[in-house]
Amino acid sequence: MVNTEIPKGYTFSPLSCSGTPHLTINREATIDLDSTNSFEGPEKLLEVWFSASPSSLPEASSPGGLKNVPSEMWKDMLDLVNCKVLSIVESEDVDAYLLSESSMFVFPHKLILKTCGTTTLLSGLPKILEIAALEAKFPHSLANAARGTATAAVPYRVFYSRKNFLFPDRQRGPHRSWRDEVKSLDRLFLGGSAYLIGKMNGEHWYLYLTEPNTMLTPPATPDRERTIKVLDLPESKLSVKACAMEEDDGQDETLELLMTDLDPDNAKQFYLDHASAIAEGRYFQEAHEARVDARKHLGSINDMEETEDKGLNGMRSIGGELYDDSVDVFSNTSDENSPLASDDELTYPQELTTEGHALGTVVSDSSGLSGVYPVAKYPDARIDAYLFTPCGFSANGVIPFPASGGSTHYFTVHVTPEPHCSYASFETNVPASQSGRETADVIQQVVGIFKPARFSVTLFEAKDPADEDFGNAKKKGGKFENIKGYRRVDRIVHDLEGYELVFKYYERFDWEGGAPRLGEVGF
Repeated sequence: MVNTEIPKGYTFSPLSCSGTPHLTINREATIDLDSTNSFEGPEKLLEVWFSASPSSLPEASSPGGLKNVPSEMWKDMLDLVNCKVLSIVESEDVDAYLLSESSMFVFPHKLILKTCGTTTLLSGLPKILEIAALEAKFPHSLANAARGTATAAVPYRVFYSRKNFLFPDRQRGPHRSWRDEVKSLDRLFLGGSAYLIGKMNGEHWYLYLTEPNTMLTPPATPDRERTIKVLDLPESKLSVKACAMEEDDGQDETLELLMTDLDPDNAKQFYLDHASAIAEGRYFQEAHEARVDARKHLGSINDMEETEDKGLNGMRSIGGELYDDSVDVFSNTSDENSPLASDDELTYPQELTTEGHALGTVVSDSSGLSGVYPVAKYPDARIDAYLFTPCGFSANGVIPFPASGGSTHYFTVHVTPEPHCSYASFETNVPASQSGRETADVIQQVVGIFKPARFSVTLFEAKDPADEDFGNAKKKGGKFENIKGYRRVDRIVHDLEGYELVFKYYERFDWEGGAPRLGEVGF
């Protein structure tokens, strides 16, 4: 069913009942959005954790942690990143922000910010630390000229990653090179580690992460009046194994697919003209079906046994109910858009001819993305999707656990379909144990939607403390060794502090190849 019921202004959707995520739309931010020019699809991805899990927030912090921060505060931070909020899906466990350039997810204990194009994501990081200190009341340090803020919360862990850019010369601020990004992060945090994963002269992925209980970089000139308040954790939590157990209640698992050179026929799904044509066909088909059903219903009424009782002053008994023959039951209904109106009399909704959430919903359904985590299995799931002019697509999915007491997870999709810079990404933290599906099945379904010529997969998962021989990552890496229609080119497994990382790179069997987009010069 094509859903065209988009809330006006900042109102809530009909699904805003208790326990169900609800949607808020910022219509002002959607004006004049355009993706006509070449676009940098590969995103910058930042995760800032302020505690190991929602259940282990520092005692002095606000009860809801980061979720207590007003949305206007996050919008101010996003101004520094150079992107706008399009809409927000709010739920008990996470707020999902759909942005003009990708997405942001706010949990009580962590923030995930993913931005594409020429956004300056790391320019917003000091502001994130300041907001976490002032609004969420997390332990913090005082001013540091290098950070440019009055105060900064002390994070538990920080992760930053990205694929090699397609157009690195267009990046701004600290994102002109990986070296500059690392310097920017090192100015904020002590003991961070930077990695390049994959071929230096081919497809690769960058990662920066800090150790548990991250320390902020102190001022260049020590000031005895300034102190850093560190999380007061029990000794048992200071070990890496114990930290891994705590992180997101032992279910911290992120799967990311980064796809380039999309099949042109599959990429057409994410153009406005194509989506509008699909919506129009479905709209009139559904109207026709509704009209047929209405006629059948009226026919069944007429076929019912009719009995007249002359003593009822003109009243007629039909099926045991009394009706006045002089009353036209359709007299108060509008002919326009009624089930009995002809196709020529129907008014086609404007929302299905222009960019926005209505066509985003159409694309989410028609492409099959809404079926990755279907409503039949996740009845409270909510997908917030947006289709751009003349092409381009973004979507956030909020996936509450079907049973009571479970966590809420997310997935996010972003598509740049133009042939010369085609790219799509899919990211989710829905654990394989919750979805009941093998990781390979999810990868196969998503890849089937886009049919990229090549793609990279990263599986980032909290380490099992019982795994002493580093065998768990190897087992998980083997689970998606074979993807139908593709050959695996690279396979790299990393044993990181508290985490296991599997990186794989694939190429389609029938791809004729071409010069790799190295994306970095003098990284």
